[in-house]
Formats: sequence, C-alpha cells, structure tokens
Amino acid sequence: MQEAAFMEKKAEEEMMTGADLMLNALKKEGVEVIFGYPGGAVLPIYDKLYHSDIRHILPRHEQGGIHAAEGYARITGKPGVVIVTSGPGATNIVTGLTDALMDSLPLVVFTGQVSTEVIGTDAFQEADILGITTPITKYNYQVRNIEDIPYIVKEAFYIASSGRPGPVLIDIPKDISASLGFIPEEKEINLPGYQPTLQPNYLQICKLTEAVSKAKRPVILAGAGVLHSNAAQELEQYAEQQNIPVVHTLLGLGGFPADNPLFTGMGGMHGCYAANMALYECDLLINIGARFDDRLTGNLTHFAPKALVAHIDIDPAEIGKNVPTKIPIVADAKEALKELIKQKGRPGDNEEWVQLLKDWNEKHPFYYENDSELLKPQKVIEMLYEKTKGDAIVVTDVGQHQMWAAQFYKFNYANRFVTSGGLGTMGFGLPASIGAQLADPEACVLAVLGDGGFQMAIQELSVIAELNLPIKIVILNNENLGMVRQWQELFYEKRYSYSNISSQPSFTKLAEAYGIKAFEISTEEEAEKILSEVMNDREPVLLDFRVEKMEKVYPMIAQGKGLHEMVGVKE
Repeated sequence: MQEAAFMEKKAEEEMMTGADLMLNALKKEGVEVIFGYPGGAVLPIYDKLYHSDIRHILPRHEQGGIHAAEGYARITGKPGVVIVTSGPGATNIVTGLTDALMDSLPLVVFTGQVSTEVIGTDAFQEADILGITTPITKYNYQVRNIEDIPYIVKEAFYIASSGRPGPVLIDIPKDISASLGFIPEEKEINLPGYQPTLQPNYLQICKLTEAVSKAKRPVILAGAGVLHSNAAQELEQYAEQQNIPVVHTLLGLGGFPADNPLFTGMGGMHGCYAANMALYECDLLINIGARFDDRLTGNLTHFAPKALVAHIDIDPAEIGKNVPTKIPIVADAKEALKELIKQKGRPGDNEEWVQLLKDWNEKHPFYYENDSELLKPQKVIEMLYEKTKGDAIVVTDVGQHQMWAAQFYKFNYANRFVTSGGLGTMGFGLPASIGAQLADPEACVLAVLGDGGFQMAIQELSVIAELNLPIKIVILNNENLGMVRQWQELFYEKRYSYSNISSQPSFTKLAEAYGIKAFEISTEEEAEKILSEVMNDREPVLLDFRVEKMEKVYPMIAQGKGLHEMVGVKE
C-alpha cells in the first residue's frame, strides 16, 4: 500500500495542467512580455498567469493587444505573444494577424476555445478560428492532446521567426488547458517540408556580380527583408563597395542610412522624384527583400522597363510573382549580401548615374509651401526630427501623416520606424507604440497619428497612463480622413463623401481624463516652445497639432500610372 501511494504521489509530481505546460514552454522560448485579454475559455491559463513571472500587458481591446505585439516584434525581432479568449476575442485579432502576415512580423497567438466535447455545436463564444485564420497565418494549430503543448509551442516559435517571419496561431480548448497531463520528453523540431533556404546559390551570386560590372545605371531596391535579417550593415558595405544608389520601400526605411550619399530616397506612390526615376531609368534593378507591391511599382507596364531585374528574397513565392526576374536568388538577405561582398567584382562605370540622382534630389526634393498662417503638418515632422536628432522610434498610423513621417523624418538607423504597410490598418499606431516602448524602454517613442486613426484605438491611452509609458502622442489633426479626402478632391470632383470628422471630442481633455498631460498647438511658435519643454520628459504626453486641413501629400502617382508620371513634383 505504501509503495502504491508513493507511485501515485510520484505520478502527480510528473503531471501538470495544460496551462502550466504552455507557460513553461513560453519561458523556455525566453518570452518576457505577453499581450492578452482574459475571458471564459482562457481562465485556466489566466489562473496560472496569476503566479507567473512573465509580464502581462492588458490592452483595452484585443485588436490593440495584437497591434502592440506587432510593435514589440518589429523592434525586438522576437515573436510578439498574444492571448485572447474564444469567439469574439479570437475574431477581434483577425485584422492584426492579416497585418502581421503582410508585413512579415513574427507573432505567436494563443486563442481559447470551447471545450472539446462541444466543438462544432455552436456553443457559447465558439468560432471556427482555424478556418477563419488559415489564409492569414503562416500556420495554425488546435491542441487536442495535453502532452502536445510543449512541442507545439516550440514549433510555433520556430515557424514564426524562421524563413520569412509571420504569425502562428495556437487554439487551445478550455478543457485541454485545465486538465492534467504528464510532462512529455522534449523533442527536437523535425519539419521535413519546411526548410527555408538561407544560403544563396553560388552561381546566381556570380551572375549578379557580373551584371553589376556591366551596368551603367544600377540601383538597389531595399525592402523590409533587409531589416528582418539584420543586414543593414552589409547593405551599406555592399552599396559603397559597388557604388550603387539605394532606393527604399516604405517598410524598408532605416535599412540604409538616409545621410549616406548613396541614399536616393523612398520610392512608390508618395516616393521622391529621384527614387522613382531611378527605378524607371535603371538598367539593373537589385531587389533585396521587397515584395514589388502595387504601391511601390505603379503600373507594371512602366516599371523598370529598361532594367535587368535581380531579386534576393527568402520567400521563393515572391520572386517573379509581379515582376519578371532574370536573376532569382532565394536566400536570407544578410547571407546573400555577405557573398556578394566577398565576390568584390568590378564596380560598373556609373559615376554619371550617381551624380544624376543627386542632381534630381537637389532639384526635386520633398517640399511644401509656407502659404498659410496655419501650421503645416510637414513642418511638425521636421521639428520632431530636429528635437530628437533623428534618434526616436517613430510609430505611425495610416494615412497622410504616415507618408509625411516617411518623407520628412530622416531614418539613419535600423529598426526605428514602425508602420502598417501592406494592409494599411487604421488604429495600428497607438497600440503599436506601446509595444515599441516596451521593447526599448529607454527609447524616445513618437506615436505619429491622424485624428481618424487615433479615434479607432483611443482606449489604449488607458494602458499608456497605467504603465506611465513616456510615449509622445503626436496627432496631426486636420479634422478629416485626410488621405480619403485627398483622393476625393483629386479623383472624385471634390465630392467629400463622409470624410469630414470635425465633430470631435477635445483630445487634450480626453487625455487629461486618463491622467496624461496634453497640449493643443496651432502655431510654429507654440510648437517650438512646447516641444522643447516636453520631448525629454519620461512621462506620456499628448500633442494635438491643429494643422492645415486641405494639405495634400505630394509627390503622388495616381492609380494606374507609371513611376515617371508623378504629380506635385517641385519644379
């Protein structure tokens, strides 16, 4: 009898709840922060979190939580971790999953699920989250065996952060997280069908090296893949070695220093004249880690029409998808650049080309007219750059302010720009700034927002106040859905259909209600004085800049036009 009791006690010591197994697995992955919102199906997990030493951040909406995790992932490079309950908790993170997939951000998201015996019966707060998220995740799981939890978590982190990063979802039924199971032996990851190619093909590297030596007008198009692979240093070394100008995508900003003489600027719909003309006139286009999306290319018929195209990307599905590619190189950007640097090669005779792009930038820079007594939004961005000396983490929402931030804030360092690119998600900026600040507590974080996007996530002010995060919330307030209004003005004969949002609360009073210091600013003199006072404060501040309402983002390429057909270029 004593031996039986002993064996029973030993068995109990070797058992844990599913929730315990999950949290232990997260600790093994080095998780320091979880963004989560409790609910019925995840109560067993939250009961164990009560005694956990992993930091938990409670957003005020699940979508805010997943956007915060995106901001955290973007700055750290590590997967952001999210926990939400079943049903509406799970469906509220669909936008964030899609956003992360399109922008290649690593997330591991846990959704609660109803107990296994009632799955499929339309139980309270049941949703088929696997079916819903299959197209918008890199992979997803539903746990049906308690002992599988540690391995699934380990595998999920590997998939999320390897190859082309992306979101992975793990759905855990409530009875699985609450029940006891044996602690399984640790297993090594074995995914024969998933083997990302990191090293480039040597012959393809040689082909590209030869093409560079023959090119008269080469250009590098640098995308977010440079940042995801931590290849900024290698990119600068290679560009300088071969004397090749660099154009950036929106999401790639910071991957090449804006103060380097070879930096040509951002390309695309609201890119600068020199960058777009470089893409149009080049004879060799080297794409490193960019998707060739429509906002970058414009009309594909007119995109790089004279160029031999080389494309370096870790995702083979992107190569040749939109633009015919003569030199495909499937590889991690860092590894490919290392090999290209080793080859050395012979830089082409392109001094005239480099000088031409510099001349274009001097003649046709980003600009705005000081033709109003009202504060210009571009001026606000310039002042923010001056006050922070270009060293802030800039997080934006989506719209005109996003483009102005990209145009007028010079990014000289990697991983200092956080924005929603592929999906263009309004409401992204404020919660993403929370994740960015938690990722780098000592950094100066600027949340540059429009008044529209700010009101889509306004409740997250509560998190900023609760944690006393020193985020500077910068609202470029034009009382409009600015980019929508701009399109209506240019393409819909000024029929401003429901784009005016002048009926607003007082943002300063609202911030103060949350316990956040706030200022309304309408002139350059006020802006200079208040920014000088608050930028170094280690507490949150909201700055409501009342800017010119009808200001437009220029240059601009209309939908269906080529990169050479820009309007609003400074002459």
